[in-house]
Amino acid sequence: MSIFKAYDIRGIVPAELNEGVAEKVGRSVVKLLNARTLVVGRDMRASAEVLFDALTKGITSMGAEVIDIGLCSTPMSYFADARFGADGSVMITASHNPSQYNGFKICREDAIPLSYETGIGEIERLSAGEGPKPAGGAGRVSRRDAMGEYLEHVLRFAGEVRPMTVAVDAGNAIAGYVIPKLLAALPQVKVVPLYFELDGSFPNHEPNPLKEENMRDLRKKVKETGADFGVAFDGDADRAAFVDDRGELIAADLLTALLAPVFLKREKGGTVIYDVRSSRVVREEVERAGGRAIMSRVGHSYMKTLLRREKGVFGGELAGHFYFRDNAYADSGDITLMLVMKVLSESSKPLSALVAPLRRFHASGEINFHVDDKDGKIEELARLHADGEINRIDGIRVDYPDWWFNVRKSNTEPLLRLVLEADSREKMERMRDKLAGEIGGRPEERGH
Repeated sequence: MSIFKAYDIRGIVPAELNEGVAEKVGRSVVKLLNARTLVVGRDMRASAEVLFDALTKGITSMGAEVIDIGLCSTPMSYFADARFGADGSVMITASHNPSQYNGFKICREDAIPLSYETGIGEIERLSAGEGPKPAGGAGRVSRRDAMGEYLEHVLRFAGEVRPMTVAVDAGNAIAGYVIPKLLAALPQVKVVPLYFELDGSFPNHEPNPLKEENMRDLRKKVKETGADFGVAFDGDADRAAFVDDRGELIAADLLTALLAPVFLKREKGGTVIYDVRSSRVVREEVERAGGRAIMSRVGHSYMKTLLRREKGVFGGELAGHFYFRDNAYADSGDITLMLVMKVLSESSKPLSALVAPLRRFHASGEINFHVDDKDGKIEELARLHADGEINRIDGIRVDYPDWWFNVRKSNTEPLLRLVLEADSREKMERMRDKLAGEIGGRPEERGH
């Protein structure tokens, strides 16, 4: 399977991604972007420095300059790309993947992400064989600190934060480097830390907060300490997942619905983007706050492109990515944390009480089915549900008055992914089982 994915480059080191590949990718990125300066950062994985050296060798061999921002999170890389006026950026990370993986997240200027269609596919083509020939003499690597400016930028989203206690699970990943510095600026916030020690082997749990088993320690810690809420970050800290004061998981679409009014209060009629798997509560809450809600296909490059095109103020994705116009339209788990503290500070209610009215529908979570003919099955579902309101923005979403479902293809596996929601639990379970029969195939694990 290719290491050149839908949204990034990612593979096992060194079997799939090694120094030779990294050097060719460096040369290819410069050629594709016609870049003179590229921001390069990396997370705490064991292979990061070796890949950094090879990647920057390729970049500088094309005569381009590397702005080395050192150890950082992916949101810091996005920020530096936009703030420093670079021609693009490469973040060395494999996000939430296990320790043997590493990879590259690549952006154009102003933190505009590359997807396979908008550049990664071309980098794959350029990197084939010997890759682009070195050209333009030797560029240089210059070190520049981005941390201070990034923290100032993030803190602007917080407003006046009241005293509170927050449990933070960094998963031994890069959030353990950034969050202590960020929250040191808010001494009124007591931090209950979990797994802040940087360790790319991830000894406590995989840094993927979408899996419920990876949230168990955080939920337990919130209840033990009486924290106001808990937050867990993924490996490169662009995603964040939250639990309330009772230790209950807060689905990302409900958080989108909770945070959207923060932006719509100061910008009436603003646009909020949400992905095709999200609860109807998002549209309802956005419109209630006087905003315009627009549905997007799944994937951070698609979400950011649509948010930028529509000049939207905010966007949220079920995977835990939250996007902000005033952050170069990019995602940041840190900014999301600031906004949750802001919402809590402006209310006398606990977070569980603020979220409770948003739990008015019943969702299935994401269910995967092994299906060989994915396109054929989607067309069959369209015929079976022709009486519903059909949207083909990503796979097929069919809306009925009291329930809806979305079935879309996996980018990398022979899987169809089903999500559905209904007004009642009984209706959700009945329709879930009906659709499972219509899809056929072999069901996999059921996500949150």
